[in-house]
Amino acid sequence: MSHLLQSTFIPTTPTTLRRRSVFPTTHLRKTHVVESKIREIFMPALSSTMTEGKIISWMKTEGDKLAKGESVVVVESDKADMDVESFYDGYLASIIVPEGSSAPVGSPIALLAESEDEISLAKSKTPTSTSTSSPAATASVTEEVSTVAAAVAVPVTATSSSDAAPVKMASSIHPASEGGKRVVASPYAKKLAKELGLDLRGVVGSGPNGRIVAKDVEAAAGSAPIGVAAAAKPSGGAPAAPAVEVGTTVPFTTMQSAVSRNMVESLAVPTFRVGYTITTNALDALYKKVKSKGVTMTALLAKATALALVQHPVVNSSCRDGKSFTYNSSINIAVAVAIDGGLITPVLQDADKVDLYSLSRKWKELVDKARAKQLQPHEYTTGTFTLSNLGMFGVDRFDAILPPGTGAIMAVGASQPTLVGTKDGRIGMKNQMQVNVTADHRVIYGADLAAFLQTLAQIIEDPKDLTL
Repeated sequence: MSHLLQSTFIPTTPTTLRRRSVFPTTHLRKTHVVESKIREIFMPALSSTMTEGKIISWMKTEGDKLAKGESVVVVESDKADMDVESFYDGYLASIIVPEGSSAPVGSPIALLAESEDEISLAKSKTPTSTSTSSPAATASVTEEVSTVAAAVAVPVTATSSSDAAPVKMASSIHPASEGGKRVVASPYAKKLAKELGLDLRGVVGSGPNGRIVAKDVEAAAGSAPIGVAAAAKPSGGAPAAPAVEVGTTVPFTTMQSAVSRNMVESLAVPTFRVGYTITTNALDALYKKVKSKGVTMTALLAKATALALVQHPVVNSSCRDGKSFTYNSSINIAVAVAIDGGLITPVLQDADKVDLYSLSRKWKELVDKARAKQLQPHEYTTGTFTLSNLGMFGVDRFDAILPPGTGAIMAVGASQPTLVGTKDGRIGMKNQMQVNVTADHRVIYGADLAAFLQTLAQIIEDPKDLTL
């Protein structure tokens, strides 16, 4: 990032207008050339996979004064909405990319002037077209403004639910709301408010700089926390299907575009699949005991999977260059969660080392942040093994697509009562679930997956180690 901070400035005084002395050169006084400091604000890269971003809202308007470290704009990356802050003091002179428009990473989205006097100069440098989607528009800005530094690039850490809960904002008006005319809220909060018939103008936001998030809507509506209720489901659940207009063509959202790229990339990996049937009576009994303590089924499955991976590190490995593979030092379980407009995989870090109760609390926090689109990059890009669960929908079996950069993903079906034959020749009833693992065959072989699934079945069928 250091190269982004280098800058040169545009001289505001033409050389032909500089005052010249009529005295001999031996008596010349030094003249000082005043240079303006007009900087381009670039579209920041908020994740390693982000290629373009969408402007959700400008938290400042043209002419507003900015302080270093102050939030300026809310950008939708491929996985989350994030507030980004200014590197410099100055004035927001001109907005190039308006709200609702997208721009490639590294392209200019606004101009920043050092003083009020330079705002008009910066405006004169603004391209007539407000779209940076075309290369011509981007080139126009780059040519008209000298080599400059990125003024926006650092994401502001989202406030966690535990920190924000007891704190009430002094005002429900977000800095970008223009005196209350426009409500600034996360996309999921807006969707939730619409479903509940709630007017967001009266809701106090607890997100960054007073931004309204899902839990604020839930609190205002007096409903049970939807994010937490969904977290209790194995995969976080799925939002209600929105009404669609049949026959319309809808462009991909930023997140859907990222998912599309990842899925196409996955086709280049030679994968294979292995299925296994696991009896869940003992796991179901344990879940009934610990559910009242806040333990989720997702945490139980993630913990069991992590303990099995400890014994089979090759299943937790990854191959990125096609020439070598890495035995990952951490076991980070990513769990697929359906959210409004896409899919994301929050990551439970070091799931083998964290106790079950802490793992459940962390999972609830991650799901809440995912639905509010406030996950930080390290919270969804560091998975080494992925779980995808459709059991809550009654799906008994399915195959999952391998995420790029990982070695395996496990699809978990519903646990259902099943008639089975016992060793003594009798017929009994047991709860069983089907799991199918998709793996990278360049690194992981059939015998590796078979051994891993045997270990996983042993842990789930005798889950006493899960609560240690």
